[in-house]
Amino acid sequence: MECKKADNKDFCNCTYSCGKKGMCCDCLQYHLGMKQLPACCFPPEAEATYDRSFRKFAEAWNL
Repeated sequence: MECKKADNKDFCNCTYSCGKKGMCCDCLQYHLGMKQLPACCFPPEAEATYDRSFRKFAEAWNL
């Protein structure tokens, strides 16, 4: 499968600077390995907190 890094960067809402920006498969694997979700799962105001926890996800979406 071809990586669409350039296309992914256009809609990636992550404000943290890292080498995974645009590489969704690497980003997802990294965050799930730490029991977190990536920035794209959060609305902008929640993403800006850098709290990627499942708890923050549920809080952000009122679940």
